Amino acid sequence: QVPLVESGGGSVQAGGSLRLSCAASGYIHNGYYLAWFRQAPGKAREGVAAIDRDGITGYADSVKGRFTISQDNAKNLLYLQMNSLKPEDTAMYYCAADRTNWWLLPEYKYWGQGTQVTVSS
Repeated sequence: QVPLVESGGGSVQAGGSLRLSCAASGYIHNGYYLAWFRQAPGKAREGVAAIDRDGITGYADSVKGRFTISQDNAKNLLYLQMNSLKPEDTAMYYCAADRTNWWLLPEYKYWGQGTQVTVSS
């Protein structure tokens, strides 16, 4: 499989916004389920947002109302729009794909290398 490649991370002040992108060539058009995860130092990997083949989305309670997952089928891109960022959102963010819908469970088969998001207070 072609690797998943995340981009768009960076440093931002609390209350700011970032949009992460994940190049998902070969995954979107082949009907894979996609999701975003994050992992802070010393913590377990956490499911943030997921999207199924029908475009139905799901979110962790900690990001509901602030983050939005979406995909651009024409560009083979998965996005995570993050608004009202908080210092506790600081983590490495990963996109993931699988033919099984794991939703927010970290059981996906394919993972990107991650992009760092740092939110300062």
